[in-house]
Amino acid sequence: MPELPEVEVLVRYLDPILTGKVIRGVKVHRAKSIRPTVVGIFSKRLIGSKILGVRRRAKYLLFNLRKGDSKTYTLLGHLGMTGRMYVQRAGQGLPKHAAVSFRLNQGEFVFEDTRYFGRMTLAADVIDKLGPEPLSEGFNGEVLFEALSNCRQAIKPKLLDQTLLAGVGNIYASEALWHARISPRKIARRLTRAHCEALTVSVVKVLTEAINQGSTIPLDFPGEKDGDGLFYYGSNDGQQGYEERLMVYDREGEPCGRCRASICKIVQAARSTYFCPKCQCG
Repeated sequence: MPELPEVEVLVRYLDPILTGKVIRGVKVHRAKSIRPTVVGIFSKRLIGSKILGVRRRAKYLLFNLRKGDSKTYTLLGHLGMTGRMYVQRAGQGLPKHAAVSFRLNQGEFVFEDTRYFGRMTLAADVIDKLGPEPLSEGFNGEVLFEALSNCRQAIKPKLLDQTLLAGVGNIYASEALWHARISPRKIARRLTRAHCEALTVSVVKVLTEAINQGSTIPLDFPGEKDGDGLFYYGSNDGQQGYEERLMVYDREGEPCGRCRASICKIVQAARSTYFCPKCQCG
């Protein structure tokens, strides 16, 4: 499932392409994908709206829109496990698993989703419950220390709590704990201020590096000559993706890049956790 870096990369790509475009037509190809918004309200609200920009909050894409002289409003997008969002030439034809598409004054925006776990909806209240952004100036070791002070849960699954920290997922939680030399089994409230400071530095490091790399999932641009056609997550044998730089995730049995001990895998809260039993004993 795409995490914060993947969504950030997508937002940075879509924002300059979509900003200033006007939605001329709306097609909902699968009503489930816009729930709890209903098709009639969805289409009526969006048609005629101007896209003011695209930004990210946690793992969500937020499309800022305005219709006429009315107030701005938010269209919320979530990629789910297999979602893709891109702009293509008008009249090009839609993919089999298109969930929602917008006819723009220039081109056509497509949200396709093979497994239909993603969402594009006017119900954006979910973002009100999110915790701080890990890449924001307000996130630091003291903030994390205070948030964990009464938590009896192990730190790894706690990092996946979006009310604690918005956008961190399974891959980067494991990676950050390795960089900070903290055991994923360590009870969250037992982390010292020094632990929390090291962990915040590590979280920022792994997320920033992943964004700079273009994400851990290959990004393909199989469009026109200028490379501004489709933008999606997935693999394409004809093109080379970005190199992964993961130190522990999905590396069970391989040597640790720091001490050469074998990377271990455990299951915590139904999610796989990867760590070094020697480096991360504290």
